[in-house]
Amino acid sequence: MIQVTGPYEVVPGQAPKRHVRVYVPRRAQRTDRPILFLFDGQNVFDDAPSFAGGWHAHIAVERLARKVPAPVVIGLDHGNEQRISELSPFDFGAVRGELDRQLAWIADWLLPKLRADHALTSTPNRVIVGGSSMGGLASLYAALSRPDIFGGALSMSPSLWVGRGAMFRWAEKRGIPTGSRIYIDGGAREPRMIEAAGKMADLLGRRGIKQLCFRSDPKGDHSERSWRRRLLPAMRFHFGTSRSPAR
Repeated sequence: MIQVTGPYEVVPGQAPKRHVRVYVPRRAQRTDRPILFLFDGQNVFDDAPSFAGGWHAHIAVERLARKVPAPVVIGLDHGNEQRISELSPFDFGAVRGELDRQLAWIADWLLPKLRADHALTSTPNRVIVGGSSMGGLASLYAALSRPDIFGGALSMSPSLWVGRGAMFRWAEKRGIPTGSRIYIDGGAREPRMIEAAGKMADLLGRRGIKQLCFRSDPKGDHSERSWRRRLLPAMRFHFGTSRSPAR
């Protein structure tokens, strides 16, 4: 069952309150459960809350759980009209990047609460953050800027156009946590997105990240349908393909 909690105030007095959606796989470990944290929670599970269809992450994680210790999936809802701002690490145009503030709230309040409620791991390298489009950008930045929270990113069709490529400039200059595990992809039917994703994968490889997967989806476009199809393979990259502990 998908548990919906909240709504919670992310930035007191500013950002709108939002819900958090949690799915614990039926075969989940009793303690120290790995975590897959996904932005745009309205799109993560069922079709109903999303205007464009859901990813059915609960179905994907149950398939994964047949072979590996599967993660608890946490979907953090976006703030509707505030979505672009809260998922952007950078200011651009009229948008003020608020992602750092949201990550601080996740680290300082949300994850400690969820760990207590759901017997979740406290080991950062067993916590993966993911998303698509703006959520894909946010997950890359989150994993690379906060290795104290996240061990890797599941980044689908990331919006690397933000700030005229600000993420590229940031990743070139920033000290990169080379132990991070990074999955990044794009679809052939979104040519600018997949070209940028490939360039980011190359950049991160040059910066020393060894556990890196770039996937090109020949039928993929910029849609929930494509991301739903790619979610399970991305989970397998992060959480393994056998019943041994996830690496």
